Amino acid sequence: MKRQTTFGVIVGNRGFFPEHLVKTAHGKIKSLLERAGYGCVILDPDTTKGGAVENHAEARQCADLFKAHADDIDGIIITLPNFGDERAAANAIRWSGLDVPVLVQAEPDDPKEMSLENRRDSFCGKVSICNNLRQYGIPFSLTGRHCQALESEQFAYELDLFAAVCRVVRALRHVRFGAIGARTGPFNTVRYSEKILERAGVTVETVDLSEILMNADKLKGSREAARKSDSLRGYVDCARVTEEAFDRMGRLGAAIDLWIAENALQGIALQCWTALEQIYGIVPCALMSMLSNSGLPAACEVDITGTLSMYALQAASGLPSAIVDWNNNYGDDPDKCVAFHCSNLPRDVFEQCRMSFQAIIAGDIGKENAFGTIEGRIKSAEATFCRVSTDDTDGLIRAYIGEGRFTDDKLETFGGYGVLEVPGLQTLLHYICRMGFEHHTAVNLSHCGEALCQAMSTYLGYDVYHHA
Repeated sequence: MKRQTTFGVIVGNRGFFPEHLVKTAHGKIKSLLERAGYGCVILDPDTTKGGAVENHAEARQCADLFKAHADDIDGIIITLPNFGDERAAANAIRWSGLDVPVLVQAEPDDPKEMSLENRRDSFCGKVSICNNLRQYGIPFSLTGRHCQALESEQFAYELDLFAAVCRVVRALRHVRFGAIGARTGPFNTVRYSEKILERAGVTVETVDLSEILMNADKLKGSREAARKSDSLRGYVDCARVTEEAFDRMGRLGAAIDLWIAENALQGIALQCWTALEQIYGIVPCALMSMLSNSGLPAACEVDITGTLSMYALQAASGLPSAIVDWNNNYGDDPDKCVAFHCSNLPRDVFEQCRMSFQAIIAGDIGKENAFGTIEGRIKSAEATFCRVSTDDTDGLIRAYIGEGRFTDDKLETFGGYGVLEVPGLQTLLHYICRMGFEHHTAVNLSHCGEALCQAMSTYLGYDVYHHA
């Protein structure tokens, strides 16, 4: 079941401003969050004046309330129906001990109602609140317009954007991925630093490929293997696949599932060629596709930071992500390219797909040892791409993020593929090459680049290039 995103809410106040503005804002924000499907932790109107936070004592009450719900709160919203008290809001956050994203919203004044009975001054108060948050070392997000009415369509968009930021931050601060097998020999490109990732809250569990294959052999004839084989048969069109290949995939898939459960993992990266095909006789693409489609991203070639990129996109959008190669130019169009893998793309990104054999590897090891790919064309849809990488020389995590779309331009090839259009693609490719990024990138059929950029740069401390 999908976890509900919950916000702690601080209603700002200064006592010489009209009390009715505070009471109205309290009701509006609660109702708005409820209608949008978000949880809300907020002071009761009977606890403080209008449920607002104005002084030292009320900041303590708010902090204690947030502490009591610390495991549930994903982000904090400061809403300013009037100027607000700059110290109280910052103190409430500091004393709560929460390290979550913060959004500052200011209600606009109506030029026709600037009397003492209705004047807000939220415009000015927001500047003071943000000044104090910066003094306190509390990172924060801003609405697109300086003042944005709670009940406006634009704030509904801002709220969903902030929720995506919060999901990404929560997802990436404490996550566990599994690396199955050694890095594929020829691919220095997917090297990464476990130590840099660990410092950022990303743990990597490793296992030798031989251990997984040994466990797969032990599962021969088991119910777990049979269930996995049946789920593969029902996943996509698989008329071309042999029963022997289904048996092998079922046992391998069950062994991987058990290892994932034992280690409480949220994603994996796998040594997918060529030892697996030579020793065991299948390609693992369909198994990886199923995992990614179910919300547990699986990347090729032990590309752990590729898994991290997929997971970040998934957290922002709620949709499965794929790992692809920046693979080919598309004719002479400078803003289009072919995104391709051979392929383990999740079912939901395809127009239609089928299970088949890996044509490239089959030439070396035989078709009978190469069943298990998922082939098809990626849907025409909006897209966000993301690549996270550890820069060991500089001791930090870098990322690039951008948006584009998969088109319906004519293309006939094999594997999993699509034509990706990205405005300013040549500038992006120059950046990728100059900064030494991998040839893999993660893609997601959504536009969530702004949320990823905010989460990674403002709250997670990554060095981010936003290709806008």
